[in-house]
Amino acid sequence: MTDEVLRISSPVGLIAAGGVMPFAVADSLIARGIDPVVFALKGACDPQAVARFRHHWISVGQVGRAMKLFRSENCRDLVFIGTLVRPALSEIRLDWTTIRVLGRVWAAFRGGDDHLLSGIGRILEQDGFRMVGIKDVAPDLLMPEGCVTRTAPDDNAAADIARGRDVLRALSPFDIGQAAIVIEGHVVAVEDIEGTDGLLARVARLRGEGRIRAKAPRGVLVKAPKSGQDLRFDLPTIGPRTVEGAVKAGLAGIAIVAGHTIVVEPQPMIEAADAAGLFVTGLPA
Repeated sequence: MTDEVLRISSPVGLIAAGGVMPFAVADSLIARGIDPVVFALKGACDPQAVARFRHHWISVGQVGRAMKLFRSENCRDLVFIGTLVRPALSEIRLDWTTIRVLGRVWAAFRGGDDHLLSGIGRILEQDGFRMVGIKDVAPDLLMPEGCVTRTAPDDNAAADIARGRDVLRALSPFDIGQAAIVIEGHVVAVEDIEGTDGLLARVARLRGEGRIRAKAPRGVLVKAPKSGQDLRFDLPTIGPRTVEGAVKAGLAGIAIVAGHTIVVEPQPMIEAADAAGLFVTGLPA
């Protein structure tokens, strides 16, 4: 546990988008005696899952309303968490505070997802809030270093992992994605706007079409945050669905950076990987 974790103030505000991660973080905070307040993004956050937590609904673009709610709940520390499809500017409901900082909002929208989140985070920090990350509030949800499955990567897989990390470092300045698939030294696909699930589905389709000749299981899904990325925002995530996609894509395993990757439902993920003979390993940062 880091010093930053010890300084986290209660309650913590969770700006929650889609998926199960906002609720896993909320449960982790509760287990450590810290109260979460969920600020659920309309159109993204699960209304049934959020019902068991203290919560408020906000829309993307309602910066002023959000700030008032953060202050009313005494939430100094805030976390962005969950999956969010980037809205078009025409879909954003602007309030007066958003209009006042519209230039900065527009500048944030012109970059990639990490640039967008860090830009919005800077706007909130300029008004006295503190943006923190999963590493600060729920370190137990991060991938540990080393192999967590019965199957471990062999020499061929280790070479594919090294190639994948090289590719992701090279792509980092362009803010394209956080994952690549390497099979027998060949980079067959990189993550794009479809995300990791779409990446794995694409490789499964290429195998089905005979475009990938290597016999299954071969190849590795490599995931890593972008170089220079603000690690409070948009960390890579894996879980049971990632394993399912890797199996369908005919891969031998998954390699992710330890301490910088969120693991959703770790035990079911490990059980699914072991059942399929797939490895999941945490790489040194």
